[in-house]
Amino acid sequence: MPHNTGEGDIVRFKWMISVCGLLLFSMISRAQTLPRRASISGDGQAREGKCTIEVVVDEIAEVEIRGENGLLRNLSGRPAQWRRFQCNAPMPLVPLGFRFQGVDGRGKQQLVENPSSSGTVIIRIEDDKGGTEGYTFDVMWTGAGDPRQAKGGFGGGIGGGRDSDFNRDRGGRGFGARTGFDEGMRSCEDAVIDQALDRLHPQVIVIRRTASDDNPGRNDWIVGTFEVRRGRDWDRYRFECLVNFNSGRARDVSFQPAGRR
Repeated sequence: MPHNTGEGDIVRFKWMISVCGLLLFSMISRAQTLPRRASISGDGQAREGKCTIEVVVDEIAEVEIRGENGLLRNLSGRPAQWRRFQCNAPMPLVPLGFRFQGVDGRGKQQLVENPSSSGTVIIRIEDDKGGTEGYTFDVMWTGAGDPRQAKGGFGGGIGGGRDSDFNRDRGGRGFGARTGFDEGMRSCEDAVIDQALDRLHPQVIVIRRTASDDNPGRNDWIVGTFEVRRGRDWDRYRFECLVNFNSGRARDVSFQPAGRR
């Protein structure tokens, strides 16, 4: 005999839909990651630097900073929000005399990763009072070390190198545990920067874009663009690398001029 859906079945069905919706919203909220690029004041070349960051947090969130790039990662509670990311210069890849200082907020602010070895700052914010709260903190440094000392991170930075005024900046691309693909992209960027240093002797190198090649038969290639500054001029280059995404290693690295900015 056919089954007639009763009122109780309808109520249970609506309840299940509501629960699934709440679980999905909770998963999306926790997984939310918001990138942001710093607003740089002045000429952005200050050796003694400071960044002021202001975010809104409900329960737990992390702010990750590398160079002039930041990511706000929501770990629990309602989605976190950026309010301000202001620097007088991009943070060096190896900042000397690094300091973190919580400025405002009712909960806990904690430095969980120091940039001295990785070039990446991670600040964890925990708010257990209920409802959202604005948090402000400063990161400061007194100079820049050799960028070749830095390991890991998602990219972005400025630091002293072969020449006293050498700067190095690599665009952001993601956080957390790195996969073979992430390692491959980083390996490609590192190889491009090393070749550009040897061949072009620039004052500044800026990786503008890094992505997988979406052309047919090019799934193992990483392509992108970078710019170098020598004197007052900026020159643009295109680069490519053949990458083994299982090992994360790049080879067949090359670049060519793509015009002047």
